[in-house]
Amino acid sequence: MKSLWTEFKQRPVWRKVCDIVLVLFALAGAAIIGAWGLYQLGVTNNRGAVDKNYRYLMSVGEMQKLKGAELTPEQTDSLWADQLAQLSVMARRHPVNARLILHAAAVSDDPSLIGPMVAAAGIYMADGAGTTDRRLNVIPWMATPEWEALKVAITRDSALIHEAGRLTGVEPRLIVGCLIGEQIRLFNSKREMYKKYLGPVKVLSVQSQFSYGVNGIKDFTAKAVEHHLKDRTSEYYMGPAYEHLLDYPEGVDTAEERYRRLVDYGSHLYSYIYTGCILHQTMLQWRRAGYDISDRPDLLFTLFNVGFSQSEPKPNPVPGGSHIKVGDREYTFGAIGFDFYYSGELASAFPFQRERFANTADGLDVSAIQASMTDCNRPERGSEYRHADSTAAPATNALDDDEEPDPFGIDHSKVQPVKHTAQ
Repeated sequence: MKSLWTEFKQRPVWRKVCDIVLVLFALAGAAIIGAWGLYQLGVTNNRGAVDKNYRYLMSVGEMQKLKGAELTPEQTDSLWADQLAQLSVMARRHPVNARLILHAAAVSDDPSLIGPMVAAAGIYMADGAGTTDRRLNVIPWMATPEWEALKVAITRDSALIHEAGRLTGVEPRLIVGCLIGEQIRLFNSKREMYKKYLGPVKVLSVQSQFSYGVNGIKDFTAKAVEHHLKDRTSEYYMGPAYEHLLDYPEGVDTAEERYRRLVDYGSHLYSYIYTGCILHQTMLQWRRAGYDISDRPDLLFTLFNVGFSQSEPKPNPVPGGSHIKVGDREYTFGAIGFDFYYSGELASAFPFQRERFANTADGLDVSAIQASMTDCNRPERGSEYRHADSTAAPATNALDDDEEPDPFGIDHSKVQPVKHTAQ
């Protein structure tokens, strides 16, 4: 080591500079490769946290849901009367929430929903943390202009979400709960860009770095979903009808095609299909271990957020997930999904279903799913690992000199206004 230092001091200045630059490049390369390796191994995953209101979320999630079909007409009428009396008390202070809850129960034709929904809103009423303005939703993050814009964007995708629910056997409202958690998280991590680009045109953010699509699904998670569909010995196996759901056309580069599926600005169907599979597979894992969490949306959203590696069936699980700050209040991913699920928002587009999970014995038309992909201008896969001024960096759309590129990859000249009905 001493001889190397002596030799280095004897070199000319230009040689010393070259040596230093080479060492710096080597260290930078090692850091990039190390970060990539940690990401691929899942070490960078957010292990999440327990939600501070987890006991309340658990009590709501564990409420026994009455099956209206098993009641006589007289019993159903009596249940409606009891539940409406409970709702009328809430309506005095929070008429917006009372209206949403009543509408959701009516659309779903299920009076037993009112109790859990009132209790869910009660989380914010009990500790005085909710919105006090009677004209607004009591849930603070739902009393924002951003939520109003996000509702419009989600409603535009309602047909795709329902199709994904049909294909995966999952209640569409559960898929939407995962979507909202991820979109709210993105909004708060890129607040200024969201206000400038996504808010005005009311579209969903599509991720193309590290996590992909509108639901932020990692590459290794998508590969695991595909493996679970095929492996009949897996605790996540969904059944023979689903084995070919995510098959690839022959001769394609599966890694590249998987990226194209998820990073699709024109159609988010594959993002929703992978989401539905994750929910269904995780539920089956727990059910096979002796724990039925199909009636625990708070846990399903949490497990979607933390990933397969942290899904460990056990008694008395608690909801939570990654922390998301909206305004001056901090939420967990599981709590945001839970808030939406029981809020009554978007009930016309995504009504409650009596069974959150269903299995199909019918074959699924994979070719029709594959044909849903659009030929949009995606960033080159792997570009997140390249330096911004690299000659191999992905090309962007041609722009005027004074026009900034959309950081979410959206071509605003092609965004068309869509008629919609938002809750």
